[in-house]
Formats: sequence, C-alpha cells, structure tokens
Amino acid sequence: MVEQDGPACAFVPGHVTGFFSSHPDEDPERAGSRGAGVTLTDGVAVEVTPAEDAEMRLDGDSITVEPVARVLDALSVSARVTATTDLPLGAGFGVSGAMALGTALAANEAFDRRLSENDLITIAHEAEVLSGTGLGDVVAQARGGVPIRLEPGGPRYNRLDGVPAGTRVEYLTFGELSTESVLSGDTERLTEAGLESLSTLVEEPTLPTFAYVSRRFAREAGLLTDPVREVIEDVSDAGGEASMAMLGHTVFALGTGLSDAGYDPTICHTHAAGATLLADEPRRDSRPPWQSPPRANNAGDL
Repeated sequence: MVEQDGPACAFVPGHVTGFFSSHPDEDPERAGSRGAGVTLTDGVAVEVTPAEDAEMRLDGDSITVEPVARVLDALSVSARVTATTDLPLGAGFGVSGAMALGTALAANEAFDRRLSENDLITIAHEAEVLSGTGLGDVVAQARGGVPIRLEPGGPRYNRLDGVPAGTRVEYLTFGELSTESVLSGDTERLTEAGLESLSTLVEEPTLPTFAYVSRRFAREAGLLTDPVREVIEDVSDAGGEASMAMLGHTVFALGTGLSDAGYDPTICHTHAAGATLLADEPRRDSRPPWQSPPRANNAGDL
C-alpha cells in the first residue's frame, strides 16, 4: 500500500474513570471493564511518520509505551510516533490508551491501511489489555462525552451509553499510581463496588449521580490514599463533591469544587467528541483545533 508524503495526526481526549469493575478474559477483545468516566478537552496529540526505525517520543523525550508498540505491530508498520500532552503521566488520565488509539488512527491514515474505526479501536483496546495498562480508557476515549461502559470489551462486544451533559472539570494530582499493580491484584472488592455504582448511575444518569457514586466507589474499593482523602474531605466541607481518578493519585471535581475548597487546580472541560484525525500537524499543545481558549491554571508543579 502507498504511504503518504507526510505524517498523519490524531487527537485523543484524556479520560478520568470515576468507578469501574474489572472483567478479565483470555480473549483481550472481550476483556475490559464496566464503569463510567469523563473525557477531557486536555488530551494527547499524536503524530505518526513512516520511518525505517520505530521511535516513540512524548513531549520531546524518548519513551517506550508498550501499547503503542503493539499497535504498530498489529498494523505491520514501522513509524516514528511523536506525542504531546498537557496531562500528567501515570496519574489516571488514560495517556497510554490515548497514545495507543491516536497511533492506530494516525498510522491507519499514514500507511493507507483502510481499516474502520471499530477495527482501529479494537487494535488499541487489545494493546492496552495485553500490556496491563488499562481496561476501558480506549473505548471511552473513542466515544467522548461522559461515557458509561455497560458491557466490557472492544466494539464487537461492549455496550456504551452516556450522561447527556457537559461540565467544567477540575483536577489536582499528587503523582503516579501503577494501573498494572492494581489490576493484577485482587479486584473482587472493587468490582463489587463498581457494579453497585453502575447500577445506581444507570437508574439516574446525571452528573451529580456520577459524582456521588464515584466518591462512594473510591471509599468502598479501598483505593483512597491519605492526600487524596484529605482533599476530597476539604471539597465536601466546602459544599462540593470530588473523587479519585481511577487509577492515579489524582482528585477530580465537576464544576468548581476544588477551587471553592481553596485549591489551585488545573481546569478543563468535558470533551464532546471522541478521538479524531487532525487535518493539520499537531498543535504545540494538545488542544484540538476547536478548543482554543487558554487553560485557566496549571497544576504541573504539584
């Protein structure tokens, strides 16, 4: 097949999971999670350029991202993958899933593979599952909005719905948390809490309900760390509702909860659309072309 003269580019929104239940399977296409989260206007821009020697860079630094390598392998291509993002790494924002999905979309274009969206989502989803880096980010990032994952797996097996609303999102991060270490452990407790939260949200699919069940899940699943718990309690005392990003040492709030509690969070919004190809080369930041206002604050030094 004929390669393009230049690179192909994609934008994938970040994704914060509020609650989830783990559903492993020997078939990585069937494996996944149920749950709900919010996709973000802060995301990852990915550029794929055909190259004899495969290379990955994130924000200018050389990096190895196993799901990205698996995507290139699945498409039988060799490329230079260059990604940029405003999101903190390893903190519960689905950066690895975004890089995998962005690579799939852009490589399909750059190498004229002519695969469908569902084919590419499946490739990225399987890459995440096999790498142990995520179970539901890819399918949520492909959809956009406030996705509810009713059934696990890739597009052939899952079932998605969503909360029909958008909102301001604030977040504050304290560092990394290994998704792989949590997902490879005993997930029975969190799965039970996740299924209960999903049942409640399905009965009343609103943003306040999502915020409430996410906070309850974080407590009942036993995943709260001390710094995260303290911030969540401060937000609650200020009349707001916050929860922990799954999985990361990150607190997120819908609306102005963190600001009202006296914190200086990073501010973005829910992303109405899912992952998409970009007509031009990636912007210097990770905002898609239609999201031009500057960010209100920056918590990158936390």
